[in-house]
This record gives sequence, C-alpha cells and structure tokens, in this order.
Amino acid sequence: IYIPRIKWTTSDDQLAVCWMNRLQNNLKILLAHSTNGHTTLLYEEAHPYYIDVNSDLAFLQDGKHFLCTSEKDGYKHIYLYNMNGKMKAQLSKGKFDVESVIGIDEKTKQVYYTAATASPMDRQLYVTDFTGNSTRQISKGQGWHSIEMNAACTYYMDAYSTINDPAIFSIYNTKGEAVRKLKDNAVLRSTMNEYDLGKISFIKVPNEKGDTLNGWMLQPSSFDATKKYPVLFCNYGGPGSQEVANQFGAVNFWQQMLAEKGYIIVSIDNTGTGFRGQDFKKKTYKQLGALEIEDQIAAAKYMGSLPYVDKNRIGHWGWSFGGFMSSLAITKGADVFSMAIAVAPVTSWRYYDNIYTERFLRKPQDNKSGYEDNSPVNFTKQMKGHFLLI
Repeated sequence: IYIPRIKWTTSDDQLAVCWMNRLQNNLKILLAHSTNGHTTLLYEEAHPYYIDVNSDLAFLQDGKHFLCTSEKDGYKHIYLYNMNGKMKAQLSKGKFDVESVIGIDEKTKQVYYTAATASPMDRQLYVTDFTGNSTRQISKGQGWHSIEMNAACTYYMDAYSTINDPAIFSIYNTKGEAVRKLKDNAVLRSTMNEYDLGKISFIKVPNEKGDTLNGWMLQPSSFDATKKYPVLFCNYGGPGSQEVANQFGAVNFWQQMLAEKGYIIVSIDNTGTGFRGQDFKKKTYKQLGALEIEDQIAAAKYMGSLPYVDKNRIGHWGWSFGGFMSSLAITKGADVFSMAIAVAPVTSWRYYDNIYTERFLRKPQDNKSGYEDNSPVNFTKQMKGHFLLI
C-alpha cells in the first residue's frame, strides 16, 4: 500500500491518513487516533483505472467539515463533507477542471479556486459559497491568472499573462477591484521589443480518433508563406500534463532562438494531457505511449500538409516523458519524423519508478503488452532518420 499524504485535522488527537492500494485506484482517508493508533474510515473513492492524489484536503476550523477535490463526476471539482463522511455539497460544477483551491474563508463561507473554464489553456479565479449555488468569476481578461491569496482571504496577488505578453503583477481585493500594481514588466517588454521575436499563435489539430488537439505554433519573425520551413515539435505529453497554455513562458527563448534560425516550432498536447476532463486524460491507461505518439504523428502529417512546411524536415524534441515521445517519434513515427532529440528518455517502463509506472500501466506481469508494445527499445529497427540521445 501507499500513504501518499498525511494531515492533522483540527483535533489534536486525530491525524488524517490518505491510504491507497498499490494499483492506486482505491483511495481512503482514515482518521487515526494519536493515542492508540485506532483508525476509522472518513472517505473512500474507487475508479477502474487510477485516482490522482493531490494536496487539496482541508479541514475546517469548525471541526465539523472538510473540503476535498475529486474527478468522480468526470472533471476535477470541489466537495464539502462533514466529519461523518457525508457529502454536504458539490461546490464547483461543469465540464471543466478545477486547478487548485486558493483560499477558504470560513467567516463568509466562501471558497476561492482557479479553474480552466472557457478553455483548457486559460486560468481564471472564482469564488463560490459552501452550497455551491452562488458562484462568480473574479478575475478579468482572457489568459492565465496565477493567484496567491492572503490567509484572511481579503486580498490576492494576480500574475496575469498571455502566451505573448509577460506577467503583470497586481494586488486585488476579493471583489476583483484593483488595489495596486506591483510590477508591470515594462523593462522586459521594452527589452523584448529590441529583439526580432516571432509571435506565437494557437492552433487546432485533428487526430485520427476524431479529437481536436490544442497546440501552439511559433513562426520566424521573417516568415514568408511562399517558402518552405523545417518544423520542430517540442512535446512532453505525459498524463495530466500541459504544455499548451495561454501563459507567458509556455514558449521559451531557446525556442525563439531556433525560430530565428529559420525553424517553425510547434507544441501539441496529445491525448492523455490534462485539463480536458478525466476521460481524455485516462484514455492512455494500460497503453502508455500508444495514443500519444499516434497524435504526434497525426499532427506531423497535418503540419506536413501545409504549403509553407517542408514535410521531409520535421523533427521531435522532448525531455523525460517527452524524450520517451521523441524516441517513439524516430521509431514508430519514422515515416514522418526525420529527426529526433531525446533528453533523459524513458526507453522501457520496466526500469522506471514503480509508483508512477504502475499508476498508468499496472504491474508488468499483469500487463505485458502495455510494457512491450510502446517501449522504444523494441522498435529500433524502424529508425530511419537522425537521432540524438542525451
């Protein structure tokens, strides 16, 4: 078994212990009594695949209630329970994922949280009451709001950015009224304007399963649609991850340097990535890498069909899980990817850590095909192009 989290309740003699089975598809919250070690079951959740553990568990000062988040309705949402384990209310609802709980104001009975509502690429700040019936958006402006709130839940700092614009740091009250601007990053903006940076745009790419994948594309600042450009995919792609975000820094200056040298840089969040609901994320269960590389291949074919892309010069770069993807790109995807760079790749999940691997693949003896069918080491004979292993 695993004990992934422990947390004191508001009672000095009660410790909340999160318990999970080895397959990580059964979660229990146990109340352990510090004097005798006796435990009682407070909460339990099960799923056919796996349950993601988080740190959102919060015990209220009234000693009678606690908050937690769960994906049990298909999306990550906030729930209020009493200390008898009975659900009192679902506080957030809808076809979107909550990112995190930002603050809990017990005096006004309100919960503040960030969520990917209008788009998986954006983050907005919301507040709801303890019934979940009165919810409103506080933050303004499409893009990424990174929020830190004070303990009293009276003010918050918002680092607001978009994929092309650096963050503006401001203090607001919880009505959403501006109090003061801390930093507008004017110097950084001025410095960036001195460089001939390429602009980034969001793209939608179809895969072969009928899904539409989110992506961004960085073109050279001197882009000429009558020419043909090589393309480099920069991809991570692991379960629940996100690379395609309307946040400054989603595209880095190394990638800008490559664009300056005449490359189009692309990133595609494949099947299995986060903030599109539980079903999209968990489609990859027991076959880690299969749907993910199919999506990268489909995206490469799509890019290769564009009139300004040299379809014979499409490469793939990735680190860790991304390196695993790059290694699959130059083997399973060698017909469309002519080059790959893999930094610290997983080449066989048999040799990776068991907590991460078994969450998605189960044990090797119970899912042999899941381990073998997508390990790059088993497909090296399909390699055609140039491969740099770092």
